[in-house]
Amino acid sequence: MFRLYDTRHRQVRQVVPARSRQLRMYTCGPAGCRFAHVGDLRSYLLSDLIRRNAERHRLTVIVCQNITDVGQLADDSQIDPGGEDKILAQARAEGKTALQIARFYQEAFRADCAALNIRPPDYSPRASESIGAMTDMITRLIAGGHAYPVPDGSVYFDARSFPGYGEIFGTRLDDPRPGQRLHGGADASKRFHGDWPLWKGAAAGRELTWATPWGTGFPGPHTECSAMSLHYLGETIDLHTGGIDLRFPHHEDVRAQSDSAAGHEVVRHWVHGEQLLFDGRKMARSAGNVVLLSEVTERGLDPLALRLAFLEHRYRQQLNLTWDTLAAADRTLRRWRERVAEWATWPSKPMCAQYTADIAAAMDDDLDTPTALRTLRALERDGQIPPGSKFETFAHADQLLALDLARDIGRPKAGPALSAGSVTPDRPASAGSRA
Repeated sequence: MFRLYDTRHRQVRQVVPARSRQLRMYTCGPAGCRFAHVGDLRSYLLSDLIRRNAERHRLTVIVCQNITDVGQLADDSQIDPGGEDKILAQARAEGKTALQIARFYQEAFRADCAALNIRPPDYSPRASESIGAMTDMITRLIAGGHAYPVPDGSVYFDARSFPGYGEIFGTRLDDPRPGQRLHGGADASKRFHGDWPLWKGAAAGRELTWATPWGTGFPGPHTECSAMSLHYLGETIDLHTGGIDLRFPHHEDVRAQSDSAAGHEVVRHWVHGEQLLFDGRKMARSAGNVVLLSEVTERGLDPLALRLAFLEHRYRQQLNLTWDTLAAADRTLRRWRERVAEWATWPSKPMCAQYTADIAAAMDDDLDTPTALRTLRALERDGQIPPGSKFETFAHADQLLALDLARDIGRPKAGPALSAGSVTPDRPASAGSRA
């Protein structure tokens, strides 16, 4: 089987599905009020790589990815029940309805994922269509003594009822790190500073609200992921993935909610992808250095050059992306497609067993994609391997890497002929020809 770093246990651990030949994975999905930037897309590539590698082991992978189209307040503290929902704020800014905004950005996200060969999830529930599941879970939590309603119609999770809180991020409710806000800080309606809202009561006339036994309102920011994952994947989930910034408070809260509702540990393995830097700075809207996939293609770069640039670094390492690195990845991608198309004209030969085994071992070792790519580069230069064998090995590896390396087979060549320093089927490349 394969191994992945478990954030909660802080070590690389074997992934052993709870069910025979079936792996269940939940991945935190997009907000429905904006375009996903390339840093966001790196997180979704992580779950795609896990899925493809698990399928290589002949596992059936069931993936659930939520769509947040309600419950995200413009106030990041998430404590002001009168705060405006980000969907409503964006709808007002664009002169559209909340539904139009949510559907538009959801389709844009799906198009970006398709361009990067990120497979769609089996389930992609919307928060606005999952209120019943959230209400049921909150009812269970109140009955179990893990949550309490307050007079304004809100319901809070009792953080002290979950002793294991903080194991993912490495914090404690009674000893917050300097400068760390625990769920917005002080709030007169809370029993404890670390409690957080499962449901928010709302004033009359507010949009995107629903009636519940506690009052009319809308879900808290972490409620949907627990409710959806339990509803669609059951009470034992093999993997939960997301960006490193989701460890606290989101994943800590999701774990506490889910485990308290189920009565046992629900997620067996927590996996997080590291942050993306662009030109040395963390990519963030507040920093003004957000790059969208559309900007990559507008520069004439193949969208899969972005995927290749991501693969050049391990998922849990920070990646400093630049336009130069993207251009280099684009050149490598085009060269490999040209090589594969050439090799396809030669008689077919069996895959090279050693190169194939090395790629598989790298992927099984905590998704070591840089080593897998170095192995392909070594194969490309290896003058002892027949072209037909190179073709079969590259095509097999591309089932994991998903770079569309066989796309140019049968197409007429574009651009000038190969230079003398380029790789040919019977002669290895010089050092200067490597990208």
